[in-house]
Amino acid sequence: MSQITIYHNPACGTSRNVLALIRNSGEEPTVIEYLKTPPDRGTLETLIAAMGVPVRSVLREKGTPYAELGLDDPKWNDQQLIDFMLQHPILINRPIVVTPLGTRLCRPSEAVLDILPQPQRGAFSKEDGEAVVNEEGRRV
Repeated sequence: MSQITIYHNPACGTSRNVLALIRNSGEEPTVIEYLKTPPDRGTLETLIAAMGVPVRSVLREKGTPYAELGLDDPKWNDQQLIDFMLQHPILINRPIVVTPLGTRLCRPSEAVLDILPQPQRGAFSKEDGEAVVNEEGRRV
């Protein structure tokens, strides 16, 4: 059983980069494609609490019904925002990664490096060619 879990969207470049960085550390994470298997309320609340961030910071705007639902309106409380995320999982920003060192929304993708228990095993560049880790496994 892996000690790392990623809430992943394979259609998202950032999510793919984070998954590749996890694997570059020698770990094979538990991959939850959250659009196919959305978290339940308890899991989503636990993830948000573990990240120590406001509920609104987990909302994704781009490519979602965020605007049409009027989610920028401050009238929505945290529980209502979570209700929207449960009804429309695409509203959950990604990727969220859980490791023994913490839980984080990994945007940008190199944010995952701060919570990986094992160091990088070699060089890594993002899909767009941006170098993130050098040959010695150190962040660039």
